[in-house]
Amino acid sequence: MVKMTACFSESPLKPSTALFAVAPNTDTETLLANASETLNSAREMASSLAFELEGPQRSLLLAIHQLLEMSDLLVDQALDQVAPT
Repeated sequence: MVKMTACFSESPLKPSTALFAVAPNTDTETLLANASETLNSAREMASSLAFELEGPQRSLLLAIHQLLEMSDLLVDQALDQVAPT
């Protein structure tokens, strides 16, 4: 096995175990803005799909839509507190 090292470092590189990661130095405003956009996208997908369904499946998806909406309101409030407009 070949030992990999960084160009300017004496310590070996540690392979990442995370498939996806958030940059640790990302500021709170950026994190909240991206979380809000993600929640908005999920809410729109749930809403669109809900109207393709009927009965209990539709009710379940509308409940998920409502949870996403409430979560988005919480994130937006936090964003307003961190970076008032």
